[in-house]
Amino acid sequence: MSKLIATFFYSGHMKPAPGTWGSLAALPAAYGISLIGEWIGLLIATCIAYALGHWATKAETADQDNHDPSEIVIDEVVGQWIALLPVIYGAQFAGVDFLALWPGWIAAFVLFRFFDITKLGPVGWADKRDDATGVMLDDVVGGILAAIGVVLLGILYHVVMF
Repeated sequence: MSKLIATFFYSGHMKPAPGTWGSLAALPAAYGISLIGEWIGLLIATCIAYALGHWATKAETADQDNHDPSEIVIDEVVGQWIALLPVIYGAQFAGVDFLALWPGWIAAFVLFRFFDITKLGPVGWADKRDDATGVMLDDVVGGILAAIGVVLLGILYHVVMF
């Protein structure tokens, strides 16, 4: 069970760039969760995924030197879902289908991958922890930074452009 969770249904075994595949796998899952539970459902699912991901990462890396193997992508799923929260909330607030805000989905994906890959600022600080918390936390921070970027881009588009 820990392998299934840690690899997010084995998407972490896809090559190249398993983290990107994990982030891509998070998108349709987020859409499905949002159809059922809207933004609050995605927030709850994100918290559950974090808790399960922490447990699964700890279990999968026990007695290993590498505490962040590339096939573990549940952390990317959590970060991607955090980055998508403003998009899902915005669609619900506007009363439109979640996919109508497709530019926000793209921005959330690109910004999250940017922060996850570059490890800028606090993302890099969190990544330096050599344990399951560090594995999960750098993507949480990256997701928060990406979500802030999504909000700023949304403001730029909706306020400045129109």
